[in-house]
Amino acid sequence: MSKNSVFGFSVVRSSILATTVVGAALALTGCYVVPLNQQANQAPTTVYVPTAPPAPVTFAARLYPSNDLASSYGMVSAVVTNDLNGRGTFSTAINGENFMGEATRSNGNLRTGVANGSGNRGSYINCTYQMNSASLGSGQCKLSNGAVFTMHVGS
Repeated sequence: MSKNSVFGFSVVRSSILATTVVGAALALTGCYVVPLNQQANQAPTTVYVPTAPPAPVTFAARLYPSNDLASSYGMVSAVVTNDLNGRGTFSTAINGENFMGEATRSNGNLRTGVANGSGNRGSYINCTYQMNSASLGSGQCKLSNGAVFTMHVGS
């Protein structure tokens, strides 16, 4: 080996190689990498899913006889469905007659209301009620024949 060689390379070649490596490193220090997938740099998309409106609430109601005419029918079950907008439906069956109608809260008062139904044989029922809580209440119902019931709403 000659005096001008290091590990089998000449000093001139080693200097050129070192200069090239240092120059390339210096040239790349001002660069940055551009991703090929441009969508990766986009802000995340926020998706808003509307919430479903509250579902109607159904309450069981029990009508207990309050006079002699009603006592012949015994205790009667009814169903009140509240659509949560101040209205609902009312249904019951008394002595084989099916009554269907509407329940409505009174003039913006969230605690009191009326429920009326007409029967499939021509009779009708009128009820007034007051809710003591969101799911419990009481009232009175009167059939078109004069039978009177005390109504309990809720479980």
